[in-house]
Amino acid sequence: MDSRKAGIILIAASIALTFAAFFVSMGKAGKRQPPVFGGKVAVIYLTGTITGAQESSPFAGISGASQTMRDLERAEKDASLKAVVLRIDSPGGSAAASHELYEQVLRVKRSGKKVVASLGDTAASGGYYVAAAADKIVALPSTITGSIGVISTVPNLQELYRKIGYREYVFKSGAHKDMLSPSRPLTPEEEQIMQGIIEETYNQFVGVVAQGRNLPVESVRRLADGRIYTGSQAKELGLVDELGGKREAIALAAELAGIKGEPQVVEYRRVAGLLSLLGGIRSLFTDNLLPFPLPPAYTTLRY
Repeated sequence: MDSRKAGIILIAASIALTFAAFFVSMGKAGKRQPPVFGGKVAVIYLTGTITGAQESSPFAGISGASQTMRDLERAEKDASLKAVVLRIDSPGGSAAASHELYEQVLRVKRSGKKVVASLGDTAASGGYYVAAAADKIVALPSTITGSIGVISTVPNLQELYRKIGYREYVFKSGAHKDMLSPSRPLTPEEEQIMQGIIEETYNQFVGVVAQGRNLPVESVRRLADGRIYTGSQAKELGLVDELGGKREAIALAAELAGIKGEPQVVEYRRVAGLLSLLGGIRSLFTDNLLPFPLPPAYTTLRY
């Protein structure tokens, strides 16, 4: 069997499994859940790359950040909740989307609920940015966290375009309107413009960590050179409060909220819709069958 036939079979099998998973999940969603009484702690998940993208087509999928935002908004309005555990397993992503989540965590706190961030395998860069809004942060000893910094990449495809004979005519209203175009290099002035934006966004990140962790700004700067830390190292540096997993985070959240006895835990787990499940087919196709990754549609600032 050649690789082309194998790829077709793989995609067909994935589609079949996608539809099967969809109908199974819909069946589970229809079952009534037992009522919950007493002090409640919600567990909300932030998983994967943080983006501001919304579900827009059958093959686009949905970003974990979009669902997390909706879950946090729901928790903010739920008067029966006493606390929230935000379970983070994310390497970061869009600076803007990370800040939106950060602000929403603050709104949950202003609604009178305690928030504990529980860091999973990875809660770095934008993932840690969001965690900094929590009342307390709990990490596993081997959690990869930190990576406090900002990055943005601007592709320069000028040589490639020249080789394939691609040309474009550019009409613009100002000298820098096309400064992120891949068809030409940045000028020295444009490099300064971009670096200024990076520095401004970096200072925002440092300020968020300093405020959330009650640390001097200069102390955070010394830690914020982009390097990663283990959970154990982060605790020693004051970036994390306690070592432990989700269970310990739930117990801490209940304690902060003054819940007596065993808390009632409410898992905010999204039932995967058909469009979101189909998004996995796109990832399978682009990650495993294409000989090259698809480039981003535009340049963004990333934590």
